Amino acid sequence: MLSAFANAFRTPDLRRKLLFVLMIITIFRLGSQVPAPGVDVANVQQCLSQIENEGLYSLINLFSGGALLQLTIFALGIMPYITASIILQLLVVVIPRLEALKKEGQAGQAKITQYTRYLTLGLAVLQATGIVALARSRSLLQGCPLPLLHDEGTATFLVMVITMTAGTAVIMWFGELITEHGIGNGMSLLIFTQVVATFPGAMWRVATTQGWWVFGIVMAIGLVIIAGVIFIEQAQRRIPVQYARRMVGRKMFGGSSTYIPLKVNQAGIIPVIFAASLMYLPAMAVQFNQTNTDSAWVQFLDRYFVQGDHPLYMAAYFLLIIFFTYFYVSITFNPQEVADNMKKYGGFIPGIRAGKPTEDYLGYVLSRITAPGALYLGLIALIPLIALVLIGADQNFPFGGTSILIMVGVALDTVKQIESQLQQRNYEGFLK
Repeated sequence: MLSAFANAFRTPDLRRKLLFVLMIITIFRLGSQVPAPGVDVANVQQCLSQIENEGLYSLINLFSGGALLQLTIFALGIMPYITASIILQLLVVVIPRLEALKKEGQAGQAKITQYTRYLTLGLAVLQATGIVALARSRSLLQGCPLPLLHDEGTATFLVMVITMTAGTAVIMWFGELITEHGIGNGMSLLIFTQVVATFPGAMWRVATTQGWWVFGIVMAIGLVIIAGVIFIEQAQRRIPVQYARRMVGRKMFGGSSTYIPLKVNQAGIIPVIFAASLMYLPAMAVQFNQTNTDSAWVQFLDRYFVQGDHPLYMAAYFLLIIFFTYFYVSITFNPQEVADNMKKYGGFIPGIRAGKPTEDYLGYVLSRITAPGALYLGLIALIPLIALVLIGADQNFPFGGTSILIMVGVALDTVKQIESQLQQRNYEGFLK
């Protein structure tokens, strides 16, 4: 693998792409450390040292690489873009106009991408307004009464909102630059960078708070988890497809064999993000009703659905992930559309008639293969919550949940793209 990596840097155009990606990532990480105008850096650091990084904003803080609670210019990270992309994917199924654009090919997809950018900026304005408002009211970092801003006036408020929104626009631009001029998917690599940035700190907290024996056990379990995630992420059910021969003019087309790859984890990381976002709603409701703590429903939510160490919280989180896995797979893979396309181009599954029987067969296989994928996502997402109970780690436990899925998934995809470019130049790839 090391020799293959050296070959990648010996190839001029591949080396140029890799260095370009590293340069963008370096600028991105530097921006994640630059505080927004008006932030009292000393007080923010003092507050961060007094509280634990968990609770309502832990998911957004994870995707910002810890920049959210430090109120930097890239505090929002990539989260507005992720949310906008998910919303557009759902709207494509609901709104006929967007569905028609998707079927137009590259031109329609470019239009949907433009809508995603506009929605990202709108969500960034809303999120930045909420975060700066919480910082101004000293509610962003719970349990710390120190002022986080030098000036809590309206001018500083507007400047910070504009700065954070502009930071989100710059992050989108960085992602598109990497996709166009570098290697891999730009947005995915930026998410990977932010998640990896929090990994050493999380591991160091385990070592300092639980001891080096626990640290060694966590590392050993982490390697097993990574191996399991790689195995499941690579696993797929290949449905064979045969194309009949047909004459078009004087030429013969078809007669080839291929397959439809159905991944075990067809939904990716999206169900975990959906479920985590919904599980933050009870914590948000409790936070906004702090003056009404005597209410029975506020006490119920505070007891069972705010901290992740309660069995009822874990069960609800697990069931939501399973539900969203089936829901997301159902809207992203349409057996009827696939069956119609196969029939249109003379394709068929051996032993299955074209048309409705093919649609029923694809739906049956998809539902069967989604079941282990949903259970896999649920169990991986519960690992940090179980660690919270067993060793007292925080909810951003490094080996589990969204962090490990993102790190392994993006790393595998990037390595595959580098290997494909190496093989085009007759070099040996990373994967044997």
